[in-house]
Amino acid sequence: MGGVLRADPLWVETFTGLRMDRFAKVVRERERGGNGPGGGRPWCLPLSDRVLLVAVYYRTNLTMRQLAPLFGISSATVCRVVQRLGPLLALQPAPRPTADIERLWIVDGTLIPVRDRKVGASSRNYRFSADVQVIIDVDTRLVIASARPAPGNKADAHVWRESDLPAAAAGTTVLADGAYLGTGLIVPHRKRAGRPLLRGQEEDNAEHRRARARVEHTFARMKNWKILRDCRQKGDSLHHAVATMHNLALAG
Repeated sequence: MGGVLRADPLWVETFTGLRMDRFAKVVRERERGGNGPGGGRPWCLPLSDRVLLVAVYYRTNLTMRQLAPLFGISSATVCRVVQRLGPLLALQPAPRPTADIERLWIVDGTLIPVRDRKVGASSRNYRFSADVQVIIDVDTRLVIASARPAPGNKADAHVWRESDLPAAAAGTTVLADGAYLGTGLIVPHRKRAGRPLLRGQEEDNAEHRRARARVEHTFARMKNWKILRDCRQKGDSLHHAVATMHNLALAG
């Protein structure tokens, strides 16, 4: 059975939102581990088509039965490709900022609806969700680091403390919203009963809001990868792969 989708510019740019040169960069970086250990049965699709399959799966959130005829393979093979290649698309650790350049980062959490009961919990969006914490760079708007998903009913400050993000952000100025009070991050000034904020504090909060809007824009762009709107996949590493695609779409 012949498939319709192949790793050529028309299908890559239409279904993934990535330019062909950026998609080719993903393929080159995964060539070493993408074929798996030798001696087994060879894959029925070349590596470039398998990377496209995973990207289309994340971008469109089609089921594996729907993807199978598009690539001319069985749904079981689609499942194996996604399980094999998905973790290899994980976000690489961000380089430390140089000492002579002051970097400003922003952290926030977003709720991702999930089906995996081991990862999510009933949360404030009235769905079974997981809380994913993400750090972005203010200037480039690239994802610097992301933590493993936590149950969606946990407070952002609690998830932050339990994650490995504090270590990743050590020595860097990090902005956060009021939910991170007491974590040592830069949060807005709080109003007290009967004590209005001073004019300087109001101006600080306005500047803080303008900077923090960038992380909300980043979440909106990441959720163009529709699997983050209703994740049927088990496991807790999906957001790393989506962060990689997001970074490539911005920076190449």
